[in-house]
Amino acid sequence: MFKLLDKLENFTFSRRAFLGSSAAVTAGALLPSAKSGLRRLSAAEAAEEKEQNGEWIPAACWHNCGGRCLLKAYVEDGVVKRQKTDDTVEDTADNPQQRSCVRGQSQRQQVYGVDRLKYPMKRKHWQPGGGDKSLRGHDEWERISWDEALDTIAGEIERIKNDYGNRSIMVTGGDVGRALNLAGGHTTTWGTTSWGSWRWGPEYFGLQEGYFEHSINDRMDLRNSQLIVLWGMNPAWSSPGSPSYHFLQAKKEGARVLVIDPMYSETAELMGDEWIPVHPGTDHALMLGMAHTLVDEDDPETNPLIDWEFLQSCTVGFDEETMPEDADKKENFKAYLTGEHDGEAKDAEWASKISGVDADKIREIAREIGTTNRVALLTGWAPARIKNSDSWPQMFMTFGAMTGNMAEPGKMTGVSCHFGTGNGGPRLVYAGASGVPAGAENPVEDSLAHAEMWDAILQGKYTAGEDDVRDIDIKMIYHGNNAALQTRDGQTKGIDAHREMEFVVTNGHFITTNAKYSDIVLPATTHWERFGGFNVGNRDALFYYRNVIEPMYEARDDAWITTEIGKRLGFTAEEVYGDLSKEQELFNQIAGAEVMKEDGSEFEPLVTITEEDIKEWGVDGEPQEGRMTIAELEEKGVYTVKRSPGDNLGYIAQEEFRKDPDNNPLDTESGKLEIHSKALADYVRSNGFTTIDPIPTYNPATEGYEETYKDFDAGKKGDYPLQVVNPHYLRRAHTIFDNNPWLREAWPNDVYVSREDADKRGVADGDPVLITSKHGKTLRTAHVTERLMPGVVGLMHGAWVEKDAADEVDRAGSDNILTGAIPTGQGISGWNSTVCDFEKWDGGPLKEDKYWEPRVVL
Repeated sequence: MFKLLDKLENFTFSRRAFLGSSAAVTAGALLPSAKSGLRRLSAAEAAEEKEQNGEWIPAACWHNCGGRCLLKAYVEDGVVKRQKTDDTVEDTADNPQQRSCVRGQSQRQQVYGVDRLKYPMKRKHWQPGGGDKSLRGHDEWERISWDEALDTIAGEIERIKNDYGNRSIMVTGGDVGRALNLAGGHTTTWGTTSWGSWRWGPEYFGLQEGYFEHSINDRMDLRNSQLIVLWGMNPAWSSPGSPSYHFLQAKKEGARVLVIDPMYSETAELMGDEWIPVHPGTDHALMLGMAHTLVDEDDPETNPLIDWEFLQSCTVGFDEETMPEDADKKENFKAYLTGEHDGEAKDAEWASKISGVDADKIREIAREIGTTNRVALLTGWAPARIKNSDSWPQMFMTFGAMTGNMAEPGKMTGVSCHFGTGNGGPRLVYAGASGVPAGAENPVEDSLAHAEMWDAILQGKYTAGEDDVRDIDIKMIYHGNNAALQTRDGQTKGIDAHREMEFVVTNGHFITTNAKYSDIVLPATTHWERFGGFNVGNRDALFYYRNVIEPMYEARDDAWITTEIGKRLGFTAEEVYGDLSKEQELFNQIAGAEVMKEDGSEFEPLVTITEEDIKEWGVDGEPQEGRMTIAELEEKGVYTVKRSPGDNLGYIAQEEFRKDPDNNPLDTESGKLEIHSKALADYVRSNGFTTIDPIPTYNPATEGYEETYKDFDAGKKGDYPLQVVNPHYLRRAHTIFDNNPWLREAWPNDVYVSREDADKRGVADGDPVLITSKHGKTLRTAHVTERLMPGVVGLMHGAWVEKDAADEVDRAGSDNILTGAIPTGQGISGWNSTVCDFEKWDGGPLKEDKYWEPRVVL
């Protein structure tokens, strides 16, 4: 010890070196001093020292969780040393800070990850035509130059389109299509992705899909609700930022909260007054039992449970009196509900057998909703990510209409997730357009449904519509900024399809699943390394980000990559992307940003722009007056619209329609909410997969609860007696962050199993288990819990597949290894309709993935 002190007496280093070597300077820290050697800092001095040698820069949080919250990066000598979140305003219930979650706060680990893709790479055994295709996913990588990579890609595009035609090139996302469209086009993909059956169906029967438009009221009005029903949604995990805080404000105002979900979630723990577990994919049946209770017990005089006035003035199809003129009156919803139409009443007992909810509880829930004046009926997209669930959103609307919980203060029915969780309505502030031209149209009309695309590639045919099956011969796949191989249904077939390709390319930050099964991977910049831009989050806030650091290694942005490919295909940069500078693109977005006036009448410019600003930026523009200067925007990185109860900025969904439906019709065929919707049934049929009735009849899910039985009526279980659900949890935003070391340590990637199911299989908490479905196998460590209803397995969404080369069993817990590529209805991606079983694995303990070696290729 004394020898060490002797050595320290003669050791000196600068304040800058001290600060740079420390993750944080705190009160009580000892700082080198010229006079005394070391000086203890006060809290105020520590705060000053932290910010003395660098700059806090607004940084993008670009991941797809719906939060898009405020991040700031502290940059010193071109390196991000720390992060923080919103401290630009005082935090209040009416105007909360736009705080980031643990994922955003760990983003520095992503940008500086040791496994960042640093250089263009080529699969060692790839040759034109594919080489040894079987090695995709297990091959070695070789570093190549950008010129070689881009020349090879352009050469293969030319070769493949000349040999097989442009239809043989499939692009799953990103903007490389700009270049390919100029060169003759390419096959695209389509699907319902996160929305499930909420994606396109609602426009036909009168609600909104919950992302671009909302059927629910805003966060201030949520406080007027007396009862909040959270159906299949867990914002505490899946919607970071402020949504859970908004719900808590409503609870403080006295709202009772019911949570209907297969899992006792963190949301249920945080704010739920009651948890009602339900078998996945049987929500529709449960709600039918509730609706039957209302019809059976309603008496307008002594026990009013149904809002008959609303049904008669604002809907079509509930009963004979409200049926469309050109429809069979007997095909009304009430007749189906009571059994007049098909001989089977959809009562609480019928619903209980399917949903797993006790019949008395079904009646109790229905009565509580029917007798409560102001109810918020809110659902997430998860219950709609079910194969064959096309009628579920219509059923949800129907129950809301029956109880009149729409279009009035405290009353709402619809989707509450992503951007709009607990806060529906059009944006109060938004960025302007960049001015970049849309680009050439794609001459190729072929587009493969997400739920069919891997089968289409393997079988050489796809469904283009009703009675329209076409041949297709895909030879090349280009993955832009997405995780298609990881997130699309039927991952096992997806991997097989990639091994059939002659050429696969991926732009990415890491060796993701897309990249793992590619032939060339291109290192893309993160948003921190780009010029700047805007992110949108909830309706009240707009986020601005600047360039934080210079591009690392040889990473390039996607626009540059697309432009360079386009050049090699014979087109100019202007033809591919236009001729605007990055400065002009960003300036256009700033100048075009608008915010709603306080009186709610119209929008006005957000940012003040002077002649000096225009000259400093070196762009074309006009001066204008706004609410903040460019300098303030670049410093704060956020503008939040100030809200207060009773202000002019509130939102009541479809309010004018309810007040006067004849003069404010909806965009449906009838102008009303369609409980009988021929348009919806026609649209679903037009896709060519499966069909539905015009009224919301119950259709058992493909690979749903009923398929866990050999004989459902006799109660005999089958080979796959359990159902899989894929919760979105705090470790990942979909698949992003799965490789983040901080989050891997904080959130183990276990599989959740109920104690009852574990005991039946001799599995204890912490045991390794093999989970098997009809489509694949994966290994995970069992987390045995009482928080999951028996019969359900919770496999968290988004783990990057790690297939063993010897047995092709996934070691990572990839949820889509278990799903099947089975298109239904609107082309629904039905991840939450999968049947499985699990057993104790005898191959020894599994190494936790926080100890896994990162995917470093060079």
